[in-house]
Amino acid sequence: MIDRIIGHFNESAQLKLDVAELLAPAIAEAAEQVLQCIMRDGKVLACGNGGSAAAAQHFGTLMTSRYERDRPGLAAVALSTNTSAITAIANDFAYEQIFARQVLALGQPGDVLLTFSVSGNSPNVLAAAEAARDRNMRVVAITGLDGGLLAEQLSPQDVLICVPAESAARIQETHQLIIHCLCDAIDLALLGV
Repeated sequence: MIDRIIGHFNESAQLKLDVAELLAPAIAEAAEQVLQCIMRDGKVLACGNGGSAAAAQHFGTLMTSRYERDRPGLAAVALSTNTSAITAIANDFAYEQIFARQVLALGQPGDVLLTFSVSGNSPNVLAAAEAARDRNMRVVAITGLDGGLLAEQLSPQDVLICVPAESAARIQETHQLIIHCLCDAIDLALLGV
Protein backbone atom coordinates (compact mmCIF):
# COMPACT_ATOMS: atom_id res chain seq x y z
CA MET A 1 0.00 0.00 0.00
CA ILE A 2 2.78 2.44 0.90
CA ASP A 3 4.57 1.80 -2.40
CA ARG A 4 1.30 2.40 -4.26
CA ILE A 5 0.76 5.72 -2.44
CA ILE A 6 4.33 6.81 -3.18
CA GLY A 7 3.70 5.84 -6.80
CA HIS A 8 0.73 8.23 -6.96
CA PHE A 9 2.90 11.07 -5.64
CA ASN A 10 5.63 10.27 -8.15
CA GLU A 11 3.23 10.05 -11.10
CA SER A 12 1.57 13.33 -10.16
CA ALA A 13 4.87 15.14 -9.70
CA GLN A 14 6.33 13.71 -12.92
CA LEU A 15 3.34 14.77 -15.02
CA LYS A 16 3.54 18.31 -13.67
CA LEU A 17 7.25 18.47 -14.44
CA ASP A 18 6.72 17.01 -17.91
CA VAL A 19 4.05 19.55 -18.94
CA ALA A 20 5.35 22.70 -17.21
CA GLU A 21 7.12 24.18 -20.22
CA LEU A 22 4.38 23.07 -22.59
CA LEU A 23 1.55 24.66 -20.60
CA ALA A 24 3.25 27.76 -19.17
CA PRO A 25 2.64 30.02 -22.24
CA ALA A 26 -1.07 29.12 -22.38
CA ILE A 27 -1.45 29.63 -18.62
CA ALA A 28 0.22 33.04 -18.93
CA GLU A 29 -2.11 33.96 -21.82
CA ALA A 30 -5.15 32.83 -19.84
CA ALA A 31 -4.02 34.86 -16.82
CA GLU A 32 -3.63 37.91 -19.05
CA GLN A 33 -7.12 37.46 -20.48
CA VAL A 34 -8.64 37.12 -17.01
CA LEU A 35 -6.65 40.11 -15.75
CA GLN A 36 -7.75 42.30 -18.67
CA CYS A 37 -11.35 41.23 -18.09
CA ILE A 38 -11.16 42.10 -14.38
CA MET A 39 -9.45 45.44 -15.09
CA ARG A 40 -12.39 46.35 -17.35
CA ASP A 41 -14.82 45.56 -14.50
CA GLY A 42 -15.77 42.28 -16.14
CA LYS A 43 -16.22 38.88 -14.53
CA VAL A 44 -15.19 35.30 -14.94
CA LEU A 45 -17.84 32.60 -15.16
CA ALA A 46 -16.47 29.12 -14.43
CA CYS A 47 -18.04 25.73 -15.05
CA GLY A 48 -17.44 22.00 -15.09
CA ASN A 49 -18.96 18.70 -13.96
CA GLY A 50 -18.09 16.55 -10.95
CA GLY A 51 -14.48 17.12 -9.95
CA SER A 52 -14.32 19.83 -12.60
CA ALA A 53 -17.24 21.59 -10.90
CA ALA A 54 -15.17 21.52 -7.72
CA ALA A 55 -12.26 23.05 -9.67
CA ALA A 56 -14.54 25.82 -10.97
CA GLN A 57 -15.72 26.51 -7.42
CA HIS A 58 -12.16 26.50 -6.12
CA PHE A 59 -11.15 29.08 -8.73
CA GLY A 60 -14.17 31.24 -7.92
CA THR A 61 -13.40 31.09 -4.22
CA LEU A 62 -9.76 32.09 -4.69
CA MET A 63 -10.83 35.03 -6.85
CA THR A 64 -13.59 36.39 -4.62
CA SER A 65 -11.80 35.69 -1.35
CA ARG A 66 -8.01 35.54 -1.73
CA TYR A 67 -5.23 33.34 -3.01
CA GLU A 68 -2.16 33.72 -0.79
CA ARG A 69 -2.24 37.45 -0.08
CA ASP A 70 -5.00 39.83 0.92
CA ARG A 71 -6.49 41.87 -1.91
CA PRO A 72 -9.94 43.08 -2.88
CA GLY A 73 -12.26 40.35 -4.12
CA LEU A 74 -12.36 39.81 -7.87
CA ALA A 75 -15.52 39.03 -9.81
CA ALA A 76 -15.80 35.30 -10.46
CA VAL A 77 -18.80 32.99 -10.30
CA ALA A 78 -18.88 29.20 -10.42
CA LEU A 79 -21.97 28.22 -12.40
CA SER A 80 -22.24 24.86 -10.65
CA THR A 81 -23.20 26.33 -7.26
CA ASN A 82 -26.79 27.47 -7.81
CA THR A 83 -28.71 24.20 -7.46
CA SER A 84 -32.06 25.91 -7.96
CA ALA A 85 -30.96 27.29 -11.33
CA ILE A 86 -29.30 24.03 -12.35
CA THR A 87 -32.31 21.86 -11.53
CA ALA A 88 -34.80 24.30 -13.04
CA ILE A 89 -32.85 24.57 -16.29
CA ALA A 90 -32.31 20.80 -16.45
CA ASN A 91 -36.02 20.19 -15.80
CA ASP A 92 -37.45 22.93 -18.02
CA PHE A 93 -34.96 22.76 -20.90
CA ALA A 94 -32.22 20.12 -20.85
CA TYR A 95 -29.25 19.17 -18.71
CA GLU A 96 -26.99 20.22 -21.58
CA GLN A 97 -28.20 23.79 -21.04
CA ILE A 98 -27.44 24.17 -17.29
CA PHE A 99 -24.36 26.32 -17.90
CA ALA A 100 -25.28 27.88 -21.25
CA ARG A 101 -28.50 29.45 -19.91
CA GLN A 102 -26.52 30.99 -17.03
CA VAL A 103 -23.83 32.27 -19.41
CA LEU A 104 -26.50 33.91 -21.58
CA ALA A 105 -28.15 35.46 -18.51
CA LEU A 106 -25.02 36.61 -16.66
CA GLY A 107 -22.29 36.98 -19.27
CA GLN A 108 -21.45 40.28 -20.90
CA PRO A 109 -19.17 41.09 -23.83
CA GLY A 110 -15.59 41.05 -22.62
CA ASP A 111 -16.23 38.60 -19.78
CA VAL A 112 -14.36 35.29 -19.67
CA LEU A 113 -15.78 31.78 -19.47
CA LEU A 114 -13.38 29.41 -17.73
CA THR A 115 -14.28 25.79 -18.47
CA PHE A 116 -12.96 22.65 -16.83
CA SER A 117 -13.42 19.29 -18.57
CA VAL A 118 -11.05 16.34 -18.38
CA SER A 119 -12.26 15.00 -21.73
CA GLY A 120 -13.27 18.25 -23.37
CA ASN A 121 -16.43 16.48 -24.52
CA SER A 122 -19.03 17.37 -21.86
CA PRO A 123 -22.15 18.49 -23.75
CA ASN A 124 -23.10 21.11 -21.16
CA VAL A 125 -19.58 22.60 -21.22
CA LEU A 126 -19.61 22.65 -25.02
CA ALA A 127 -22.97 24.45 -24.93
CA ALA A 128 -21.58 26.96 -22.41
CA ALA A 129 -18.64 27.75 -24.70
CA GLU A 130 -21.05 28.27 -27.60
CA ALA A 131 -23.17 30.59 -25.44
CA ALA A 132 -20.04 32.52 -24.46
CA ARG A 133 -19.27 33.11 -28.13
CA ASP A 134 -22.83 34.36 -28.60
CA ARG A 135 -22.21 36.86 -25.78
CA ASN A 136 -18.84 37.95 -27.27
CA MET A 137 -16.90 36.45 -24.36
CA ARG A 138 -13.50 34.81 -24.40
CA VAL A 139 -13.19 31.16 -23.44
CA VAL A 140 -10.35 29.62 -21.46
CA ALA A 141 -10.69 25.84 -21.74
CA ILE A 142 -8.79 23.72 -19.21
CA THR A 143 -8.92 20.13 -20.42
CA GLY A 144 -7.01 16.87 -20.61
CA LEU A 145 -6.40 14.00 -23.01
CA ASP A 146 -6.39 15.67 -26.47
CA GLY A 147 -8.77 18.53 -25.58
CA GLY A 148 -11.77 16.82 -27.17
CA LEU A 149 -14.51 18.65 -29.03
CA LEU A 150 -13.99 21.72 -26.88
CA ALA A 151 -10.49 22.22 -28.31
CA GLU A 152 -11.95 21.98 -31.82
CA GLN A 153 -14.59 24.64 -31.24
CA LEU A 154 -12.34 27.32 -29.74
CA SER A 155 -11.69 30.50 -31.69
CA PRO A 156 -8.21 32.00 -32.18
CA GLN A 157 -8.93 34.49 -29.34
CA ASP A 158 -9.65 31.68 -26.89
CA VAL A 159 -7.07 29.79 -24.85
CA LEU A 160 -6.66 26.03 -24.57
CA ILE A 161 -4.77 24.61 -21.62
CA CYS A 162 -4.73 20.88 -22.29
CA VAL A 163 -2.99 18.44 -19.96
CA PRO A 164 -1.87 15.67 -22.35
CA ALA A 165 -2.40 12.72 -20.02
CA GLU A 166 -4.74 9.72 -19.82
CA SER A 167 -5.48 9.50 -16.10
CA ALA A 168 -8.43 11.65 -14.96
CA ALA A 169 -6.94 11.85 -11.46
CA ARG A 170 -3.56 13.11 -12.72
CA ILE A 171 -5.28 15.58 -15.08
CA GLN A 172 -7.45 16.98 -12.28
CA GLU A 173 -4.44 17.30 -9.98
CA THR A 174 -2.69 19.31 -12.67
CA HIS A 175 -5.82 21.43 -13.13
CA GLN A 176 -5.52 22.42 -9.47
CA LEU A 177 -1.95 23.58 -10.07
CA ILE A 178 -3.10 25.52 -13.14
CA ILE A 179 -5.72 27.29 -11.01
CA HIS A 180 -3.04 28.26 -8.51
CA CYS A 181 -0.76 29.49 -11.31
CA LEU A 182 -3.58 31.63 -12.72
CA CYS A 183 -4.36 33.15 -9.33
CA ASP A 184 -0.68 33.77 -8.59
CA ALA A 185 -0.17 35.51 -11.95
CA ILE A 186 -3.24 37.70 -11.39
CA ASP A 187 -2.13 38.59 -7.87
CA LEU A 188 1.40 39.35 -9.11
CA ALA A 189 0.02 41.73 -11.74
CA LEU A 190 -2.30 43.45 -9.26
CA LEU A 191 -0.11 43.48 -6.15
CA GLY A 192 3.45 43.21 -7.41
CA VAL A 193 6.08 40.97 -5.88
